[in-house]
Amino acid sequence: MAISFHNALGMRESALTIRAERAGVLASNLANADTPGYKAKDIDFAQALKSKMANGGNSGIRMTDHQHMNLQGGNSVGSKGSSEQMYRMSSQPSIDGNSVEEQVEHAEFMKNSLEFQTAFTLLNSSFAGLRKAIKGE
Repeated sequence: MAISFHNALGMRESALTIRAERAGVLASNLANADTPGYKAKDIDFAQALKSKMANGGNSGIRMTDHQHMNLQGGNSVGSKGSSEQMYRMSSQPSIDGNSVEEQVEHAEFMKNSLEFQTAFTLLNSSFAGLRKAIKGE
């Protein structure tokens, strides 16, 4: 019997990829905190994952019955396959037009880092389970 990585890993790989993309966007915001006119961006993780699943991402979810809900939704995946970036609204806009709030960006970056670590741990445990299945344990 063949082992299906697609079925075994589910959406864990997709979640890890989106978390890594979001980390890059948040790091870019922090790097441009002093750039006049820079607008803070972010990725809506839930919408990006939903879109990736609907577009055939590495999820174990598939419609097997006509009564299942259709996950086709918003336009969160760009033309290059990366998640759509949205602008974040600033609660205290600066005089130079920069919308980056360093405290908010740091908090979001740390939260995303913890969620990335969790997704990585879950993916790693899936591979551990596959190893056990291959060894017959």
